[in-house]
Amino acid sequence: MTTNLRVRATCGALLLAALPFIALAAQSEPMYDVVIRNGRVLDGAGNPWILADIAIANGRFVRIGHVTGRGTREIDARGKYVSPGWIDMLDQSGRVLRQNGRAESKLLQGVTTLVGGEGGTPVPASEIASYFTQLEQQGLSVNFGTYFAEVQARSAVIGPSSRAPTPAELDRMRAIMDTAMRAGVLGMSTALIYPPASYASTAELVEVAKVAARHGGFYASHIRGEGAEVVESVREAITIGERSGAPVEIFHLKVAHQPSWGVLMDSIGRVIEAARARGLDVAANMYMYTAGGTSLDATIPSWAFEGGRDSLRARLADPAIRARLKREVSTGSPGWWNIVEAAGGWDRVVLMSAQNPDNAQFERKSIAQIATETGKEPADAAWDLVLAGNGRVTAVYHMMSEPDIETALRFPWTSIGSDAAAAATPGVADASGLPHPRMYGNPVRVLAHYVRTRKVITLEDAVRKMTSWPATRMRLDDRGAIRVGAWADVTIFDFEALQDHATYEDPMALPTGIDVVLVNGVVVMEQGKHTGATPGRVLRGPGATSGAP
Repeated sequence: MTTNLRVRATCGALLLAALPFIALAAQSEPMYDVVIRNGRVLDGAGNPWILADIAIANGRFVRIGHVTGRGTREIDARGKYVSPGWIDMLDQSGRVLRQNGRAESKLLQGVTTLVGGEGGTPVPASEIASYFTQLEQQGLSVNFGTYFAEVQARSAVIGPSSRAPTPAELDRMRAIMDTAMRAGVLGMSTALIYPPASYASTAELVEVAKVAARHGGFYASHIRGEGAEVVESVREAITIGERSGAPVEIFHLKVAHQPSWGVLMDSIGRVIEAARARGLDVAANMYMYTAGGTSLDATIPSWAFEGGRDSLRARLADPAIRARLKREVSTGSPGWWNIVEAAGGWDRVVLMSAQNPDNAQFERKSIAQIATETGKEPADAAWDLVLAGNGRVTAVYHMMSEPDIETALRFPWTSIGSDAAAAATPGVADASGLPHPRMYGNPVRVLAHYVRTRKVITLEDAVRKMTSWPATRMRLDDRGAIRVGAWADVTIFDFEALQDHATYEDPMALPTGIDVVLVNGVVVMEQGKHTGATPGRVLRGPGATSGAP
């Protein structure tokens, strides 16, 4: 045998001998960033779960089924459900994320994406681009997108006045909305029970919403009234969508009027279904509690806010004007949604945050009880608390029914929104000063109470309402589903252990049953502890890149 043949034979033998070790080395090299094994995978589209592994690389799902390769991080989800990360369709974290982008209280509930902005952005339109940049540079543990409020444009042009804008002023308002849309907001929002937003006419809202629609944005609304007038208020939102060309999202769908319980929710459903049948893109979100929560000054007829907070304080200090306001709580006032009537009386309005240490003794008591203890009429007791507050004095209003919640939850086009902010510090009241159980329990309550206990809808449909449907609704075509190529937002939960513990008496109790949460393929929460990772992203609307004129 020649020397060359001997060398080749020797090398070949050595290679054959080394093959098992090469194969072993190849198997030991991670092929993926994360592999989730043995989970009951819910794809988010409403399909039954499948038993499967999930491989994640570069922030996205890359394989679903039997995964042979290893992950740098391996997660055993045996006996647990694996779903897309949950989407909060009515978040209030626009301000607090500047202080703490980790949003632990949201992640503890399995929420990975926040859609904020019922009241707009915390900065004017000209600063939205830098606001988004600030959030990204500081670091986010969740994905976040936001609306811009029409009242921000209105107030920037005409201040807290109740008058209609002139044509030139309306042009300036349109220009402000255009700036916001180009910066990447998701659309135009309104909160029409709160002055000065409530001063805007339907015609004005249509004109400004046309700008949002031109950029592919939404019209999203806390409608003008949620009590006896709720159906007409839904119709107004639909009219604004039809005339402007914008899809319509109705915030926190409810019937807040005891005589209308069991009646008007069905009517709302028929009105929305009729609008959808004729081609209007309209839907709604909801939270899972029979009490709402907002400022205590919502009990004051809206005309009293004309001119701003100083004008309001002066009117409340005038005995004659206060007497008129108290009469209007009984008789009603044009352009004002009577939230006291909606709650069924002052005994169903409970002070939550007095914003004054001298009045902290009254927190968790009804206004009727506070009135008795202070020897005042209920309206006087409430409004004196407002005047004494060094911030936003808040209350919980018990005004909805469980059967109506169940009816709304069954509508195929409802999604889930908390109407609450992430806590700057978990266990401490949110940025609004409003402790409400929806802040710590809303999405978990959907599954624990309305799926497992009440069996109102199926687990698969409940997950759809918190994942693929809101993602589809908001045109987030690469989120909200477990499928190859989508961003890997994931919530792993123990269905039997899943429980919301927050109550009106203990509104900041943490939920249980959420095991692991991933955002964009990175573990951010595990066994109730934040990992410190900040892989979240700002979700910009289509106007940011549309180049629309």
